[in-house]
Amino acid sequence: MRHGITLFTSDRGIRPDVAAKAAESRGFDSFYVPEHTHIPARRTSAHPGTGNETLPDDRYMRTLDPWVALALAAAVTSTIRLGTSVALPLEHDPITLAKTIASLDHLSGGRVVLGTGFGWNAEELADHGVPPNKKRTALREYLEAMQALWTQEEASYEGTFVEFGASWAWPKPVQQPRPPVLLGAGATDRNFAWIVRSADGWITTPTERDIVDHVQCLHKAWADAGRTGTPEVLALAGPPKRDRLAQWRDAGVTEVLFGLPDAPEAEVLTYLDRLADTLADLP
Repeated sequence: MRHGITLFTSDRGIRPDVAAKAAESRGFDSFYVPEHTHIPARRTSAHPGTGNETLPDDRYMRTLDPWVALALAAAVTSTIRLGTSVALPLEHDPITLAKTIASLDHLSGGRVVLGTGFGWNAEELADHGVPPNKKRTALREYLEAMQALWTQEEASYEGTFVEFGASWAWPKPVQQPRPPVLLGAGATDRNFAWIVRSADGWITTPTERDIVDHVQCLHKAWADAGRTGTPEVLALAGPPKRDRLAQWRDAGVTEVLFGLPDAPEAEVLTYLDRLADTLADLP
């Protein structure tokens, strides 16, 4: 089971390139960042963590662009996986986003992981022209269209939300047919069915801790659909508890992500040292 870091990047605190380089040097396997283009000041959408309009952290309105942040991280690292937890493709033009992701995967030597979400903030999506009741279908089309650009010599796609004629687009990602696509969403049968059809794995939500039964359900849905192998499962963890991590590993969790504190650089590096030491003592 791999160990990774997720940094809620913002315009304060430790820089993503500094954090990624520090994580790699301490033996972590991956580095993830989130995405919000903006947060509408007036909204009715409830945050999934608080259950109301209150945001649990003001960094939601201060997030850095994830692809710029990961490009900085790629420039100062060589092995650590570079991912999003999660990105919101529906807030971008899919042709342009496909170019951005392919460029990063090409320049990083095939280290990109596309953690994606439907988006909980309906007002944020609406500002990008996304109908909230169509976001599942739209995201599926975006991913299919991007994969066409990533794999086909002369790509084309025709859907309800994305359409383009025969086109040339390079670079292609190093990882083929696409960088791993993981859905960050709640543990529901509907979401697992979406993963089985359109993704390569699941990222748990921050509030979920008892995930063993959910992982088993996803594995069953995966096998019933005839998918080969097993899905990737990235679990967002709190403090590294030995028994919980062992249980998750045995259940089929492939990677655990630990969040970094919103603190000055020196404090974050000290926290990383402590976390690396703790994980080194685990079996």
